[in-house]
Amino acid sequence: MQLFPAIDLLNGKVVRLSQGDYDASTEYGDNPSAVARSFVDAGAEWIHIVDLNAARGEGPVNRQVISSLASEFRGAASIQTGGGVRSVEDVRQLHDTGVERAVMGSAAIRQPELVELCSDVLSIAVGLDHREGFIALEGWTESSTVHLSEALGRYPTASAFVITDISRDGMLSGPDVEGLSAASAATSIPVIASGGVSSLDDLRTLATISGLAGIIAGKAIYEGRFSVSEAVEVLR
Repeated sequence: MQLFPAIDLLNGKVVRLSQGDYDASTEYGDNPSAVARSFVDAGAEWIHIVDLNAARGEGPVNRQVISSLASEFRGAASIQTGGGVRSVEDVRQLHDTGVERAVMGSAAIRQPELVELCSDVLSIAVGLDHREGFIALEGWTESSTVHLSEALGRYPTASAFVITDISRDGMLSGPDVEGLSAASAATSIPVIASGGVSSLDDLRTLATISGLAGIIAGKAIYEGRFSVSEAVEVLR
């Protein structure tokens, strides 16, 4: 099972939000390269990057940073990135920078057929960020009527589902083990868990879920609950 240490970018800085609230962000540095380097040096084979500006419709503010990171760590770690990925052209640009996988959220919910088109260009994960089971859109600022259980059956060409319980994200309150177990059992597509991870014990619990392929961890790493090297060892 893969660890995906997370780098969330807001105006070029590394931050973490609490429950997706842009007004409740904590800054962890202004050098994304140094943060990514620390992850890779500790054994991470993937890095999960989110362009928070793009996610809420401000354009690909951080795409140059993402491009630089993809170039810097090519051959050392794979980059999975999301936030504002809304078109085939967006995916093509990310492909050209060396990104390994793009995460499509809002656009995938609004246009499920877009995932198939983009999958011809690059590996696509569908981001299913939800509140009480209903998918949220536009950087979690809007709600939809699409339920997680329904969305899992819409994307046969997706390489993964990144499932985030927004109520737990950035809260260090523990992951939604029951919900993730149900989601993993409902699809043959690999599931990547996100939201609430707070300890190595959380990682051990998630690692027992059949069909779970990876775990995204952010705040727990930044707050020193565990190190990337410790997490990699547990999941190995």
